[in-house]
Amino acid sequence: MSVSFAPECTPAKKEYDDCFNKWYTEKFLKGKSIENECTEFWDTYITCINANLAKQGVKPMLDKAREDQPFTHEEMKESAASDKKT
Repeated sequence: MSVSFAPECTPAKKEYDDCFNKWYTEKFLKGKSIENECTEFWDTYITCINANLAKQGVKPMLDKAREDQPFTHEEMKESAASDKKT
């Protein structure tokens, strides 16, 4: 587990990481569940991250960049495919 870029978000990140790793190894890999059961932990963590990005003045820039150049699902697949080739 790594720490979050925002130290105050590290406990929320740890909760999500622990939940996800347990779900992934004990349920997903064994075919018992395909739905991530840790979304509430993710929501808590991403809320903390977004608040810190906003506090540091980064979130508005990210939102603007996403608005100006949104990635389509197809572009994301193409990017992943080109990454595999290199």
